[in-house]
Amino acid sequence: MTRDQSPWGAPKPEPVPTAPTPSEPQDHLEGEFLGRRGRLFGLALRTGVLTILTLGFYRFWMKTRLRRWYWSSIRVGGLPLEYVGDPVEKLLGFLIAVVILAFYVGVVNLLLMFASFSLFQGNFAAYLASFVGVIPIWFYAQYRARRYVLARTRWRGLRFGLEPGAWGYALRALMHWVLTIVTAGILWPRMTFYLEKYKTDRTSWGNAQLTQGGRWQMLFPSAKWFILGVFLTACGGAPLVRAGYLANDLSDINFEPSQFGLWFLLIFVGGLVTTFGGFYYRVDTLRRLTGAKEMNGVRLVLKARPMRVFGIHLGGYTLAFFALLVPLTMMMFVIAFAMVGMVGNDSFDLDLEWLSALDRWLLIVINIGLYFSAFLMWSIFTQTFITFPLMRHYAETLTLHNPDALLAVRQRPRDEHIEAEGFAEALDVGASI
Repeated sequence: MTRDQSPWGAPKPEPVPTAPTPSEPQDHLEGEFLGRRGRLFGLALRTGVLTILTLGFYRFWMKTRLRRWYWSSIRVGGLPLEYVGDPVEKLLGFLIAVVILAFYVGVVNLLLMFASFSLFQGNFAAYLASFVGVIPIWFYAQYRARRYVLARTRWRGLRFGLEPGAWGYALRALMHWVLTIVTAGILWPRMTFYLEKYKTDRTSWGNAQLTQGGRWQMLFPSAKWFILGVFLTACGGAPLVRAGYLANDLSDINFEPSQFGLWFLLIFVGGLVTTFGGFYYRVDTLRRLTGAKEMNGVRLVLKARPMRVFGIHLGGYTLAFFALLVPLTMMMFVIAFAMVGMVGNDSFDLDLEWLSALDRWLLIVINIGLYFSAFLMWSIFTQTFITFPLMRHYAETLTLHNPDALLAVRQRPRDEHIEAEGFAEALDVGASI
């Protein structure tokens, strides 16, 4: 068994079709997604139950199996991606990150607290400095997680890779965020472009290097709906804030019903447009940036639709919310019945004699089971109705042009990356899949 294999992986994959030969010229390769929602639901359910039964220990194996399932379902030109990550790597990386963060929390924070009380007679400065100190580590963890995922991903038998540079990325992210905040968000597209360029220009497939083309100004149109939403919200909220500021007392504030209704409508519509604008910005910038990437003459085209992505999130979270209500409602009933059983039911017109026969520890166990089942249902439904359709949509709207140039690409050395996604796991930076 090689180091890229693991006995804890997903079921045996389907036979991989052979790569196109030079005698089979192709103008482009289409992306497709062959996974089935029912199989994902079953896999998420099994791995989720095992994660709960092992008190979270199995989640490293759960993530590995889910990622292998997703990767094997994505095909470009009929050839699937391969994920060869090892859950033991994730576990060891998590333990290393926990030790380092424990030192930061236990020693650095203690010194900050001592200095804060000595200089400022309070703990606010210590909490602020501690929070600011975690921010670069958060960006560092993002870059390291991406590096690990790429290092354990293959296509056509060739490894992806990301060059070291996590601290450089963290420092650039901090500087761009400061500029974005100082300019009230005007330079947000600039931050998006240059952070993506930093990562893309250090990414490779085999011995072929990716490059991010284009200019940061090309991302300004992606923010149009977000800007419109903020403008509408400001138009509705500014009169309310101004009237409240000028009034000496709440009783002095007099609104005509028509004015109040108009301002409330502007705030409501502005909030909806701003929310949609956030999704639109994320999808449209990804589409524009992907179209400007190049690798040895190979170009990528992504035709993802922002409205489709917005609908997936809206419908998926709605279904997940209603699924979450089932165990939460049952848990509330158990708690209520237990309380009635403890105080007696003389004042209640209910037949709860059966409740007194139940052992209190049994009720606690039932309640704990319902509590964890709520997290399980949320995880399963978000995987099935959000992550699954998003992966399928992005895969089916991806096209690779000039694929003949891929024939000259050769293998790259293996990136050991012993820390895996440890910091991303410990800090929860959104690297679940």
